[in-house]
Amino acid sequence: MIRVMILGAGGHAQCVVANLLRACEAGADYQLVGFLDDNTALAGTTIMGLPVLGTIARLDEFDHDAVIVAIGNNRARARIFESVQARGERIVNAIHPMAVLAPDVRLGQGVMVAAGVVVNTGTVIGDNVILSTGCTVGHHNRIGDHVHIAPGVHLGGDVTIGEGAMVGIGTAIIPQRTIGEWSVIGAGAVVTRDIPAHVTAVGVPARVIKRHEPQR
Repeated sequence: MIRVMILGAGGHAQCVVANLLRACEAGADYQLVGFLDDNTALAGTTIMGLPVLGTIARLDEFDHDAVIVAIGNNRARARIFESVQARGERIVNAIHPMAVLAPDVRLGQGVMVAAGVVVNTGTVIGDNVILSTGCTVGHHNRIGDHVHIAPGVHLGGDVTIGEGAMVGIGTAIIPQRTIGEWSVIGAGAVVTRDIPAHVTAVGVPARVIKRHEPQR
């Protein structure tokens, strides 16, 4: 039995990751230990029948075999993922049994794949990636570390999503396009041209409306 600690206890952790892991429990022999969260007001509470045991810094105090980082914000999720990875923690994937992945799809560590997701042949998915409910990933996509693909997104074939990018709800990206690292694509956008790194793009077709200073 793999005892899994969930790092984060916010909405994403509760509504997505905890439910996802519970759907996986029987087949993967997962046992959920509880949550750790840096919101100290949550300590001692119970969420979805699981205890919030304390802050993430206290991870070593609790028996566990593996962790998963359950935080929706890409930058925060990346920082915590890289911290626990550097400490040698085992980081599990959470793949909903109602997701469909081609046999040759390559997954990194800490990947979360929700119900209704379809990932097609030849795709490579990096570490700490969220593929949210009902999104579809075309053939030979390359999804970088710490990316979040929101519900209902559709990616054409041979699309590249750079590290840390956020692709908003209902976005469509036509084949052979690239989204630069740490960029944000607004909900409902249609991406017909490459989007550079560190920008926000919205609309149909998607256009850049804001540029961001690179940071981590």
